[in-house]
Amino acid sequence: MSTYHARLAQVLQRDPRFAYEAYEFLFEALSHTQKLLGRMPADPSNIPATQHHVSGRELVHGIRDLALREFGLMARIVLRMWGINRTADFGDIVFNLVEENLMSKSDQDSRADFQDIFDLDQALVQEFHIELDEAEWSR
Repeated sequence: MSTYHARLAQVLQRDPRFAYEAYEFLFEALSHTQKLLGRMPADPSNIPATQHHVSGRELVHGIRDLALREFGLMARIVLRMWGINRTADFGDIVFNLVEENLMSKSDQDSRADFQDIFDLDQALVQEFHIELDEAEWSR
């Protein structure tokens, strides 16, 4: 295990509600969200973090987008297997990472920012749709 992963294992020992993969996915989703919003740091060591900050609401929407891209209709099942049942769970994961200094937050950020953004069943299952590129199908 690397130092990074060892620290993540410490988070899991303190709060075992969420699978290890949920934490890894959250890091991927943060990067994905920053890219979507045009806030991806070119050199994270040189630029103030405030320029790359995403809100809880923005992150949850980025998580939804990445989960649907990565897992499709299985996204809800995957998140449920990782212990994620509501958007507030993402806030718990983020703040667990903040407490371990694996993620940062602004003074305005709170767990409440993640509560009731949307219903996961509605957003990941009932609203799921497949977009087909007509050019691909007309060949």
